[in-house]
Amino acid sequence: MNWWQNLPSQINPSVISIGGFHIQWYSVMYLVAFAVAYSLVRYRLKTEKRFKFERAIVDDAFTWGILGVILGGRLGYVLFYNLNYYLANPLEIILPFRDGVFVGLSGMSFHGGLIAAVVFPLLYLRKHKQNIWEFADLVMPTIPIAYMFGRIGNFLNAELYGRVTESPLGMYFYTDPSGLLRHPSQLYEAALEGLVLFIVMWSLRKSKWGEGKMLGIFLIGYAAARITVEFFREPDAHLGFIFGPLTMGQLLSAVMVLVGAWIIWKANSRTKS
Repeated sequence: MNWWQNLPSQINPSVISIGGFHIQWYSVMYLVAFAVAYSLVRYRLKTEKRFKFERAIVDDAFTWGILGVILGGRLGYVLFYNLNYYLANPLEIILPFRDGVFVGLSGMSFHGGLIAAVVFPLLYLRKHKQNIWEFADLVMPTIPIAYMFGRIGNFLNAELYGRVTESPLGMYFYTDPSGLLRHPSQLYEAALEGLVLFIVMWSLRKSKWGEGKMLGIFLIGYAAARITVEFFREPDAHLGFIFGPLTMGQLLSAVMVLVGAWIIWKANSRTKS
């Protein structure tokens, strides 16, 4: 298992490096994620006649969703995970330079990105008098596979690694100053919150349920997987554990379960009425 355990050190996190400028695999994975999700949405529009959205509406709403992922993910990290630091260094929220050196922007929150990725398209669709629940049913089954690429990007970047372990699945991450064997929790997340959840939701995409249920299923499914993986993932050093053995990711995911259950209940109410 030596090759597996030392795999991260064999991966160059940069696709291109010119002087002090780098294009990271992490950024490329975001582009791949957006392209895959958009392609699947277009495929559904062509093959599933129940969706009547004009292409321009879908394209614009999808663009707002991408902006939500980026802006919400960044602001969510600031608010949920490192608020005190950024209150003292507010320019680092948006500027990728430190002491005149390009260092990029590190720190994205899935939960913050999800909130904005829902709110931004919702406001756009309401303005144009579109059915927001039907749009959610169209888009949500494609999100887990896009998320999978994001977590693969974390792995290629050797960041967000897991807790110390003696398991043969463990890896040595060159970014870890302890030099200890750790769970590759990024891959666990890519598998459970990404691939497995995608298979489940894609298989359910044609079910004749109340509009909006796919959003609720995604929230509950993702939250359940994230809460599980958090037991293997190393908590943020500046936060540690919250309320005993729980992490910030688990607390935010617990809220997702409640919101997802409420959305499914509302979907059932709309079906009965």
